[in-house]
Amino acid sequence: MSITRHDTKARMSRAVIHNGVAWLCGQVAGPEARHGDITVQTESMLARVDALLAEIGSDREHLLSATIYLKDGQDVAAMNAVWDAWVPEGHAPARTCVCAPLPADELKVEITVTALVPGAA
Repeated sequence: MSITRHDTKARMSRAVIHNGVAWLCGQVAGPEARHGDITVQTESMLARVDALLAEIGSDREHLLSATIYLKDGQDVAAMNAVWDAWVPEGHAPARTCVCAPLPADELKVEITVTALVPGAA
């Protein structure tokens, strides 16, 4: 039973894969979008999820679960509009969305996902 750690640093790995399932670390908006509104931040965050999934050999059609953290519950409708356009039809993961403090004042949203990595076991 092997565990593969992707881009491991002292504090965390960007992804951990075991038995064909990947757990991604929390993703937030990139530096260019951190001062944008919830739509800009959600688009940037999900683009970063796409990039990390591609790095490990997966994609959004293989998402198993997602936990979304919102700084402000009033942003849920705008965030959902971006999310709904991003998730492939028929491939919605199990999802939880909660309000929580985020690690930097300018951040409005963070996500963690698990995904199947086809061909990994």
